[in-house]
Amino acid sequence: MFRGRRENEVPETKTIEISAQMQGTLSFKDPVNLKMNGNFQGTLDVQGTLTIGNSAIVEAEILGENVVIAGKVRGNIIAKKMLVLMPTSVVTGDISTPRLNIVEGAVFHGRCQMMEDTLTVDEVARYLEIEASAIIELASTGKIPALRNGNEWQFERSKIDNWASTGQLQ
Repeated sequence: MFRGRRENEVPETKTIEISAQMQGTLSFKDPVNLKMNGNFQGTLDVQGTLTIGNSAIVEAEILGENVVIAGKVRGNIIAKKMLVLMPTSVVTGDISTPRLNIVEGAVFHGRCQMMEDTLTVDEVARYLEIEASAIIELASTGKIPALRNGNEWQFERSKIDNWASTGQLQ
């Protein structure tokens, strides 16, 4: 018998664990729980949760929703929702996140920027990976949630996330 997903049922998030030495680009557009326990060099782009284990050594530019670091990371980190530095973590690089939890014992060398809840046209364009001119057109026609402040458009991150998740981006 075929069992389809119910309308209100949330799809299960997959967990992937990597305990090898790798280099390159790992990019996940669907939510995933990625656990890195080995060595990695390159770029990590994760929708969902990225966990860098305490034995991991990572040299990478990291973009993720929720990022938890217990190992060593050299590179810039952008966590869209939250970044947690565990007591065994050593991070060298700049970090940007709206919520930051640094647990006693963690080591951090770099600059920290706490992201605002509002975004500019250019930030939304980078965030959604489309041209700034397309963002302005969507805002001008009311097809994307935006507020006009003088000559500039402002976007609330949570509203942009909700809008994009409904598939209106395509």
